Amino acid sequence: MNSNDEQIRAAITEQASEWFVANEEGPIDARDSAALAAWFSTSPVHIEEFLGVSVVARDLKEAGTDPEYSLEAILARAGAEEGAPVQRLWPRVIEAVRGTPSGRWFPAVAAMIVVLSLGLLITWNLRPTVRPAVLTGIATLHFETGHGEQITQRLADNSVLHLNTDSAVSVRYSNSERLVTLMSGQAEIEVAHEANRAFRVHTRSADIIDIGTQFDVRLEQGSTVVTVVQGRVAVAPQSSSPNSAVGSIELTANQQLRVTEGQWPATPVTVDAERTTSWLHRQIAFDHEPLERVAAEYNRFTSRPIEIATPALRTLRISGVFATDDADTFIAFLRTLKGVRIEVTETRILVSGD
Repeated sequence: MNSNDEQIRAAITEQASEWFVANEEGPIDARDSAALAAWFSTSPVHIEEFLGVSVVARDLKEAGTDPEYSLEAILARAGAEEGAPVQRLWPRVIEAVRGTPSGRWFPAVAAMIVVLSLGLLITWNLRPTVRPAVLTGIATLHFETGHGEQITQRLADNSVLHLNTDSAVSVRYSNSERLVTLMSGQAEIEVAHEANRAFRVHTRSADIIDIGTQFDVRLEQGSTVVTVVQGRVAVAPQSSSPNSAVGSIELTANQQLRVTEGQWPATPVTVDAERTTSWLHRQIAFDHEPLERVAAEYNRFTSRPIEIATPALRTLRISGVFATDDADTFIAFLRTLKGVRIEVTETRILVSGD
């Protein structure tokens, strides 16, 4: 497991702890119940961590009141059973709670834990990422992609996050809002509507408030570029209040706005949103764009970048739709350009004049 996987797992554990505490404080309302169900359905790992937290908070505490199950006794037995094969907890818990009404999960789980191996129990409960007693805030999830990578992630509220190459975001949900912070790269978001909880995207230069939509956000040369695919968003400079759309500009489908620090108000332009989001299909699409821009976009995905050796060719206008993972076809296209010579090496694609 790499460091990013460990961060995500730790954040899921934190979220599970918060859901457990919320449930313990009293019956949750219909909205929170639906949100918890959506969170469970996102991944089996969420259910596993939730059950693991319930083990920590309830069963180990109860066992600790019996001298036979004291921490010292458990540790001694765990050491004696160190060579024994370890069985995963999840399949056995599933078997115990299958067919049990949801309102009686916790008693069923508690009963199951009593008969589990004590060595396995202490191994589970001493995991360093599970610390519900010291939680101080809402968990934050982090997602990122490497060069040429893309991911799609369904979030806890059923919104869908698409992350482009060389991108990084954090996702933080609270009772009052859903906040996505884009630190680098590009993200496209299909927002699940919630009337009482705003969906906001934060960048260094802009604050984007969803009004029920699907939109694309890209960090580019110190600016934030927002493109609306469907619906509407309100965009404001980062200096505005994050909880208000005062001073914002509203965008609708096929509109785009570039927000640069110190330059406001910005002017929306009309674009082809389908072309802007062609990266979702691992494509880049251009209509009479300069070769320099096409090369820069292609270089976001390839390990063998394009270098333009002849300055005059940088403004050469080209059109087309190109697959980001099909270098041979793109190189063949470049070779069809009049007055252009292509040299391909193991490390680069050199474009120069004849």
